[in-house]
Amino acid sequence: MTSQLFLRGSSEQDLLSTEIVNRGIEPSGPNAGSPTFSVRVRRRLPDFLQSVNLKYVKLGYHYLINHAVYLATIPVLVLVFSAEVGSLSGEEIWKKLWDYDIATVIGFFGVFVLTVCVYFMSRPRSVYLIDFACFKPSDELKVTREEFIDLARKSGKFDEEILGFKKRILQASGIGDETYVPRSISSSENTTTMKEGREEASMMIFGALDELFEKTRVKPKDVGVLVVNCSIFNPTPSLSAMVINHYKMRGNILSYNLGGMGCSAGIIAVDLARDMLQSNPNSYAVVVSTEMVGYNWYVGRDKSMVIPNCFFRMGCSAVMLSNRRRDFRHAKSVYQEEDEQGFKGLKISRDLMEVGGEALKTNITTLGPLVLPFSEQLLFFAALIRRTFSPAAKTTTTSSSATAKINGAKSSSSSDLSKPYIPDYKLAFEHFCFHAASKAVLEELQKNLGLSDENMEASKMTLHRFGNTSSSGIWYELAYMEAKESVRRGDRVWQIAFGSGFKCNSVVWKAMRKVKKPARNNPWVDCINRYPVAL
Repeated sequence: MTSQLFLRGSSEQDLLSTEIVNRGIEPSGPNAGSPTFSVRVRRRLPDFLQSVNLKYVKLGYHYLINHAVYLATIPVLVLVFSAEVGSLSGEEIWKKLWDYDIATVIGFFGVFVLTVCVYFMSRPRSVYLIDFACFKPSDELKVTREEFIDLARKSGKFDEEILGFKKRILQASGIGDETYVPRSISSSENTTTMKEGREEASMMIFGALDELFEKTRVKPKDVGVLVVNCSIFNPTPSLSAMVINHYKMRGNILSYNLGGMGCSAGIIAVDLARDMLQSNPNSYAVVVSTEMVGYNWYVGRDKSMVIPNCFFRMGCSAVMLSNRRRDFRHAKSVYQEEDEQGFKGLKISRDLMEVGGEALKTNITTLGPLVLPFSEQLLFFAALIRRTFSPAAKTTTTSSSATAKINGAKSSSSSDLSKPYIPDYKLAFEHFCFHAASKAVLEELQKNLGLSDENMEASKMTLHRFGNTSSSGIWYELAYMEAKESVRRGDRVWQIAFGSGFKCNSVVWKAMRKVKKPARNNPWVDCINRYPVAL
């Protein structure tokens, strides 16, 4: 019984990290003059690469085999044909051909041509990223962390305890002093209204789309597919209808409005647009990702619902996709509830890190067979099979925590058997865009995937400069890379986002050309020389 309790406690302890803070000297009382400190305990992401579910590995290979079956057939046919005619001279080949009647020859070539046609017709169309735009609010909406607290205090909706809690969250968040919030949060009136939400949505969505249409020189009436995603603010008529009416888009446009899907909805929206482009040739698709800060502003006292106020900031992205072959050269390649007082807001669950880690593990495990070099896949599977079928590894897995306490020296060698090989994703991608949820989440991702500070730079700097802009954040990160001129032809960019549900989604882009000079309206143009900075 004691052993079971110990193992359970050890497992829980593995998900916690501690940090000594607030060092000082006791000013008064019986312990005056004595050194003092506080211990901060945080819940970490689980080490999801230490436990791999084989069914998700199979799923990744299932996708790979489905797409490679046609290509695998061609070498087989070539080998058979070579074996048949390789030993024959030219005269013998012609003589053998004339031995067949003309109907057989025509039939053979007919089947061959039909097979080739079916392959090319069934192959998915290439979808190109023509360009994208990230909305940058005006400087009058820019706030420092101190100004953010002052705006919250000015509204009169928070007491000093909650304001102090917000201040502590901001200090450890990784967010800088140049993020953007709507001024409505300082109002003593109710800001979570449809009117306030529509005004904020209009400013950000139209600002991003105006810039996108200017950059791509595509007319709004030429767009065949429109996808707008906004998790919480979902008015009627929808945001997609608002866009169509504002830009006078054509009447037969395929429009979709995604809601309630959290910060990962931006990639889901891209996937939906891609599917629509597969069935609609020679079309443009526009994807808009955003979230309303003022409409989601929480004014209660539940600290788990106050946290999103500290992280979420204004932001919106607009992406132009195309399946037209002539665009090849131009291409670039958590739930809502009410608290006890009836105030609406977003709640951050204590289980968020643990559940999020499971979703990340599933996504990364499925993606691995599609993107990792063959050498990495061999090493990964060798370690996986060893852990799955080795009795020593199973024994070590179930008792490693207790053994480490009793005999740490002896357990180190046996624990190597249970430790899986962690694939090097830096061999599959040159650039990484992780959803900038918080500093703690990004640091745990970096540690779990064995990434360098350079690999995480775009995500961390986006969090510092713009905060958590929800589903549009990964595009601010790609804009950072373009401003740094670090994306070159042939580079692969991995965008991964996660949100409520819990959902985790990935998209991989391959650069068709180098972006030599960032656009004049790139959101990083006026500050890129100051980055990177230390968080």
